[in-house]
Amino acid sequence: MKFTPRLRAIIPEHIRQLKPYKAGRTIDEVKEEFGLESVVKLASNENPLGPPESAVKAAIEMLAEGHRYPDPAARALRKELASRYDLSMDNIIVGAGSEGILSSIVRVFLEQGDEVLTADAAFLGFPILCRTRGVEPTMIPLNSEYRFDLGRIADAITDNTKLIYLCNPNNPTGTIFTKEEFDIFMERVPEHTLVIQDEAYCEFAAINPEFPDSMDYRYDNVITLRTFSKAYGLAGFRVGYGFGHHELIEALWKVKLPFEPSGPAQAAALAALDDPEYLVRALTVNQQGKDYLYRELRRLRVPTFESYTNFLMMKFESQEQVQFLFLELQKRGVITRPLVQAGLPDCLRVSIGLPEENHRFISALEEIISAPSTSA
Repeated sequence: MKFTPRLRAIIPEHIRQLKPYKAGRTIDEVKEEFGLESVVKLASNENPLGPPESAVKAAIEMLAEGHRYPDPAARALRKELASRYDLSMDNIIVGAGSEGILSSIVRVFLEQGDEVLTADAAFLGFPILCRTRGVEPTMIPLNSEYRFDLGRIADAITDNTKLIYLCNPNNPTGTIFTKEEFDIFMERVPEHTLVIQDEAYCEFAAINPEFPDSMDYRYDNVITLRTFSKAYGLAGFRVGYGFGHHELIEALWKVKLPFEPSGPAQAAALAALDDPEYLVRALTVNQQGKDYLYRELRRLRVPTFESYTNFLMMKFESQEQVQFLFLELQKRGVITRPLVQAGLPDCLRVSIGLPEENHRFISALEEIISAPSTSA
């Protein structure tokens, strides 16, 4: 895209150079391109059960108030979160997904000249947000197990390090760092550096005793981000929440858009919190699907990694092989996610779906890699 001299003077250079987040392909796109009647989307780590019925009912009831602005402070939702996590409401912020809060964090705390640290293969949205502020984050390689290398990140901290972004469990690898690793890391983080703990997938990792649930810690310079998009099945409602020191949270409220999430979204999230049966079912279906995929991928000799999320990352021989599989799977009605944009060009991510969706993925993958003339 070329910019005219007039527009070049208006649009800042770092915005002109910015590459936006690229979402996975939609079902309708793939249906249209390949003339398919049926497509399963296993690319975006969505909950395959759909939203809880209780949440849908609550959202529909709230539609009758659609002519009113929603509560800008989301008091009912924050009150319930405060009760569950033994916090003050002053320690809690909500937004349009955890990305919405992450955007507010970057706007409030990050200035040109500040340094930012994260892994070179973590949630893609964070470095993009940093670049909107004219700050290029320093990306530390994952370790040999595709996990955050907290030791190397700590080694990179300087007097100018303002933000450190940690994603645990990590998207797109599915891996975690442990309590011991986190404890040692935080001993090396200075007070002037803010640590962002993105725990979008924490519900899936909670059964692991080594998972450092950030709610077991009380660091003044840590902000926790969580979401209703994954385990609670509300990705389309866009509801995220954050925990932190009341002074940090107060600063975030100053820049957050005043009427997000919407009224139906707040009602849906509140209902989902009060629906433990749905969460148990979602976690059970996910674990059963994960066990099946592990077993079948081992049978097909496809390397994968232990995941504490609702997706698996597979490793292949080359980027060309990944792109071939990505295309061939689409032709068979299965959408996955290549990880070249995340800096893992030889890896492919698949979300864990319903049993029939998982079976369809394995059947399609086996057909492709077993073909005599396959490029895979």
